[in-house]
Amino acid sequence: MKKVFLVIGILTMSALFLASCNSNKQSKGESATDSTEVVADTLSGWIEMFNGKDFTGWRGHNRTDVPKAWTIEDGAIKINGSGMGEAGAQDGGDIIFDRKFKDFELTFEWKVSEGGNSGVFYLAQEVEGKPIYESSPEYQILDNVKHPDAKLGKNGNRQSASLYDLVPAVPQNSKPAGEWNTGGILVYQGTVVHSQNGENVVEYHLWTDDWKNMVGGSKFKDWPNFLNAGGDAHEGYIGLQDHGNDVWFRNIKIKVLD
Repeated sequence: MKKVFLVIGILTMSALFLASCNSNKQSKGESATDSTEVVADTLSGWIEMFNGKDFTGWRGHNRTDVPKAWTIEDGAIKINGSGMGEAGAQDGGDIIFDRKFKDFELTFEWKVSEGGNSGVFYLAQEVEGKPIYESSPEYQILDNVKHPDAKLGKNGNRQSASLYDLVPAVPQNSKPAGEWNTGGILVYQGTVVHSQNGENVVEYHLWTDDWKNMVGGSKFKDWPNFLNAGGDAHEGYIGLQDHGNDVWFRNIKIKVLD
């Protein structure tokens, strides 16, 4: 029980550190910089992964630059939807922050267009020729009203903040398309907690027998890198998904848990 209370306590504290984003001019077709230097609050331990102005620290998954479908708009990272599904844009695809994390607490804000779909990946790996979702759990981002995925899967496990197609977010408390939501992901020694709009909505435990059984009964069963999320070192990248719809992210912060 001590471990559970520790995890919940750490996640609850995240609300104290969420800050409003700065408004910035739109910038298109940014390239990733050579540095992943970001602003860190040495007192609280939080690292600002997105500066609200450019793609410092970010790049495409399995590439060195940022796909042109990703832009900065009003202080937020935006994927400009192609309307053609996952990575359907001429120069689209998922992006990652160019540093691996092991035990951490991640907080962010997100909003989707009507019918929008995206996701936040964590513990992701880069395997040549393989998409990011074959190695990474996904925090689902979705318009639960108009996207058909909301009615697919089992018990709502494709709705927003769910562990996509595996564990449903309960309670389901997302805001409508066009409104900002707060999200959180905590990973600590294999325990994972998703939060949405101030409530913990998912908890599961990586690399356990329960995890292996759950994955073994899912569509991910033939993906060994997914089963062994984080690889042998149990660490990986944070990623944002291009699913072909307009989606925005801002106030992306992370705290490393030693």
